[in-house]
Amino acid sequence: MARISDILAAGRTYSFEFFPPKNEAGWLSLGRTISELEHLAPDFVSVTYGAGGSTRTRTADLVSWVRRQTAITPMAHLTCQGHTRADIRDILMTYRAEGVENILALGGDPPAHGAPAPPSDYHFSLELVADIAEFGGFSVGVAAHPELHPRSPDRATDRQHLATKLEAADFAITQFFFDIEHYLSMVEDLAALGTTKPVLPGIMPISNLGQVTRMAHMSGAEVPPWVVQAMGKAGDNLDEAERIGVDLATELCAKLLDAGAPGLHFYALNRSWAIRQIYRNLGLHPSP
Repeated sequence: MARISDILAAGRTYSFEFFPPKNEAGWLSLGRTISELEHLAPDFVSVTYGAGGSTRTRTADLVSWVRRQTAITPMAHLTCQGHTRADIRDILMTYRAEGVENILALGGDPPAHGAPAPPSDYHFSLELVADIAEFGGFSVGVAAHPELHPRSPDRATDRQHLATKLEAADFAITQFFFDIEHYLSMVEDLAALGTTKPVLPGIMPISNLGQVTRMAHMSGAEVPPWVVQAMGKAGDNLDEAERIGVDLATELCAKLLDAGAPGLHFYALNRSWAIRQIYRNLGLHPSP
């Protein structure tokens, strides 16, 4: 295992994100996906955390499985929502005992469907980052929103808050986006504030336009009209839609690499085909 801060310091990284399945069939399917993607030698994989802390056990189980059963470095997502400081200490102690060295500290979403929120001692992810740093022993990442956090009042406030988080953290991973200018302008804004820590661009290969549009709306992102138009050419042909989504993602990845991005972080949605195709299109190969 390795600390992601050290991996990033050594060069460009490639990583994938998974979510913990809800049932046995989902676990079996994800096991196949991870097996297929492990051959691409990712630098790390991250595991998401459910709204309101709802997947605490399943997230830990998946992180532990990756840690024990694969050669991949795992990173656990951890959120402010639904946790007291005592909860966070318990979780961090469990991860330390498991040999997990990487945490992505997030604000998180409230419980789904209007369910009551469990008690929380945190209001902002910066508070969670500070507690993880005080606990010690972890490389800590934070989230970045190229198109601004949905709760940010304006661009300047958003960028200053992100810069402050990055002062305490080691790196950031962005929400997905489709226009490279959003990413480049964010990096420029951070540099103007004196922040040069790595910000990994998050890539979402589209297979279902409706699903991605809903996810984009929740994270404050936009699906540009030209993306909608391109995906519309597939009509009801799901295979064609996935192929077009891969082509769009490949083009964005190529531009990001040419622009000097420190790596690529793929939102895999627990599937492997799109990422394997993008790797092939880009001519990426596993490390020797």
